[in-house]
Amino acid sequence: MDDMDFPTPDVEIESVTPTELKGRIDAGEDVTLLDARMESDYEEWRIDGETVESVNVPYFHFLDEVIDDDVLAQVPDDREVTVLCAKGGASEFVAGSLKERGYDVHHLEEGMNGWARIYERVEVERYDGSGALYQYQRPSSGCLGYLVSDGDEAAVIDPLRAFTDRYLEDAAELGVDLQYAIDTHVHADHISGLRNLAEEGVEGVIPAAAVDRGVTYADEMTLAEDGDEFQVGDATIETVFTPGHTSGMTSYLIGDSLLATGDGLFVESVARPDLEEGDEGAEDAAKQLYESLQERVLSLPGDTLVGGAHFSDSAVPAEDGTYTAPIGQLEADMAALTMDEDEFVELILSDMPPRPANYEEIIATNLGQQETGDEEAFELELGPNNCAASQESLAGD
Repeated sequence: MDDMDFPTPDVEIESVTPTELKGRIDAGEDVTLLDARMESDYEEWRIDGETVESVNVPYFHFLDEVIDDDVLAQVPDDREVTVLCAKGGASEFVAGSLKERGYDVHHLEEGMNGWARIYERVEVERYDGSGALYQYQRPSSGCLGYLVSDGDEAAVIDPLRAFTDRYLEDAAELGVDLQYAIDTHVHADHISGLRNLAEEGVEGVIPAAAVDRGVTYADEMTLAEDGDEFQVGDATIETVFTPGHTSGMTSYLIGDSLLATGDGLFVESVARPDLEEGDEGAEDAAKQLYESLQERVLSLPGDTLVGGAHFSDSAVPAEDGTYTAPIGQLEADMAALTMDEDEFVELILSDMPPRPANYEEIIATNLGQQETGDEEAFELELGPNNCAASQESLAGD
């Protein structure tokens, strides 16, 4: 909708940046949003929060000079309203139409595209391995990544292509040299930053088990086999093969303290098993996932932290603001982790959410089988990740 040329409002419209809006939400302020995108886009992906009230009134309702009273009745007139759209054009126009009618409004700069550019680095305070560990958080899609640094070296796990420069800037800020860029698997919801970082001189690492899927650039990367170790100063990153979500799904144990589980296990859910082999192979993959969780993950000490590659709206952050939790806590809280195999498989297959948007093109790009420009890559990964099984049925009572 923002490809349209909207009339310039006759009144001055103030704006709020995505970072400012997130700061208000994080601070627990009451926020009222008017989302002017189409209903289908709104239902698939929107800004939520405990203190966020959101209404959806598509922009086309405001194109006529006389706006229907029923439309205006949907817009709160007793508080400040932030209007948003996809890229910022329609929201400024809608905000202008409302301000002319006496509403207290402003609009979100760059819309949901701007929201998708928020990327925060939060220290994992409970990490007790060598050096420091940070979790990257992308609130728009729930993507998570990790940066471990020790001495003058660092490694990033599950980097996003859209933030290639950010990792290099953060390494410079921390006074470290980024040695490794490591992927846990062939991602289906976002474009990996591995090859871009490799072009900047960072050693790229992919799971050896993922190569069979048709990775075209494997000879340019270091292949991680189960049990392999990578040194970052005095911190050790150990490869732990955990297939199930994909055939090559691999976790990495950082400093014997946190297991970066990729899409195998999250703090509120477990992986979905159907994105590689489809519905036909989902049952076998679910069985493989069960074995990986029971034998490779839950066998670790209970105080080992788990940090997945995603978080959902139902995830509750730890006291340090990261989406991490001890294995023992997850085992106590998540019924799926204490079931027998048959129960687990039946549960996982019973209620899977829609597949991630554009996942086939994203997978092809991550395999190197398809060339995708930076802007197209960014557009492909907008929206929810949907890489987990349904959260509603997985938690304990």
